[in-house]
Amino acid sequence: MKTIDRYRAGLLTAVLAVMLAPGAALANDESMGNEAGIGALSALSSLIYGPVKLVYATCGLLFGGVAWGLSGGDSDVLTAVVTPAVRGDYVVTPSHLRNEKRLEFFGQDPAYRTSSAPQTAMSADEDPLIEDY
Repeated sequence: MKTIDRYRAGLLTAVLAVMLAPGAALANDESMGNEAGIGALSALSSLIYGPVKLVYATCGLLFGGVAWGLSGGDSDVLTAVVTPAVRGDYVVTPSHLRNEKRLEFFGQDPAYRTSSAPQTAMSADEDPLIEDY
């Protein structure tokens, strides 16, 4: 019985410490509710999205192995099947929900990813692909 009393006393102390923490008094910011909502939505979305992505990645690995075997050991075939399945995002983050970052289900090879730097428009004189006729 003494251990149960110690457990209750420790639990009561922890609850009081959290309630009396100085950070709790400063939590009146209105954006905190918005951030909490986005965080909760992100967690709930990840509970659905994460297992689906894991199943897709596992199937991609299995089918990639079969494709590799049927192609006679061609690693390019393996890479073409496995890369979209295994790469990409496995968790939905708040930045995905705010459209600050693109949620990537089908992964891309890093060589084909678009750069995040802003691109400026080129004139016809600067563009090396436009030829003068």
